[in-house]
Amino acid sequence: MGTYLSRTPSSEGNRKTFTFSTWVKRSKMAGQQTILLGYNGNNNLGYNALVFKTNSQLALGGWSFDWLVSTAIFRDPSAWYHIVLAVNTPDSTANDRIKLYVNGTQLTDFGTRNNPSQNDDFAINDDVEHNIGSRSAYNSSDYLDGYLAECYMIDGQALAPTSFGQTDSTTGIWKPKTYSGSYGTNGFRLEFKNAGALGTDTSGNTNTWTVNNAGTGAQVTDTPSNVFSVLNAITADGGTWTLGALKYVTNGTDLVCGISSFTLTGSSKWYCEMKAITKTGNYFNFGVASSSKSMNDNGIIYRSDGKIYKDGNENQGSLATFTDNDIIGIIYDCNNNQCSFQKNGSAVGSAVTIGDATKDIFFVTGGNGGTNATAEVNFGNPVFSISSSNADGAGLGSFEYAVPSGAYSLCTENLNTYG
Repeated sequence: MGTYLSRTPSSEGNRKTFTFSTWVKRSKMAGQQTILLGYNGNNNLGYNALVFKTNSQLALGGWSFDWLVSTAIFRDPSAWYHIVLAVNTPDSTANDRIKLYVNGTQLTDFGTRNNPSQNDDFAINDDVEHNIGSRSAYNSSDYLDGYLAECYMIDGQALAPTSFGQTDSTTGIWKPKTYSGSYGTNGFRLEFKNAGALGTDTSGNTNTWTVNNAGTGAQVTDTPSNVFSVLNAITADGGTWTLGALKYVTNGTDLVCGISSFTLTGSSKWYCEMKAITKTGNYFNFGVASSSKSMNDNGIIYRSDGKIYKDGNENQGSLATFTDNDIIGIIYDCNNNQCSFQKNGSAVGSAVTIGDATKDIFFVTGGNGGTNATAEVNFGNPVFSISSSNADGAGLGSFEYAVPSGAYSLCTENLNTYG
């Protein structure tokens, strides 16, 4: 089970007119995943589920059919999507009774469209259980695997996305802004500011949500304003991802690897930490490479038996071995096209020059020799517990060990400045 939020309003709000706005960053693309559910019965008006479909379309589902299913797909693991659902069933124009927006733009191309009748009541805003991140009000399934930020419900108004977001005048990128209007009876704002009470409503309405399965989720510093790298579930070959695509389990295939969602580019050094969790078989492999299919493709790999490999051949041996709970620091120097390693904060071996500097380079993790290896990765946004919090030279990221001089965490703010 994943972490999700639940709330049952004490009274019915406006079920004909409302707006739900949230920012979502997806981690895993498999299966249907629920963003918001309102459920009061097994019928199309009584079951309202805002979801990513199995094929990554955005949809508002009903019980026996979908109200809307986009033709566009949303499966970029490095992107935050701003999603707005605006419902206004009293509208005399049928196609305007449900509107979906992504990153400030209204979706108008749908593979499926079923419009409600004028003045229909939805389950959303009824005094029944609602969920964010699952459909547990109906049954325990379809959990959202990803990140959420700035969730709003506006009860009684059908609003445009400009109430919650705006275009940055410098970058041209759609970014969050604080909503300044009224919320209505069941309206709320979830900022996720309090790590111990992530469901706290900060709108002034005190419509706070219950956090369920809190042990499987966490507050993170990855936001729509500064996006940190994760492991890319689209390009990697096999394996499974959890904890917001920062925990990786290989599937026993030789040289299978998880790959960072951002490339290592520019004129800077990039730093990450990889924590060995457990393995069954031969070796952990941590390092950099060009390909998600094989760490031998332009790869520089530090192996848990104390060897560094370059393009599949041993480059250095008789180095420090590592095992469960050791943290490996990886530094990639774009100026010199070199990779170097640390074990628990101490340097290991010497820097190795990449074979082909013209190719894209990524941080990678995995196992080899039929290994089932589990690792957790910190690109500056840790999911494993750290006893200290070391930022990079730009004041960004949080690491167990001191970030090497001139190296930066892999996030959009740093990529914009140093990439």
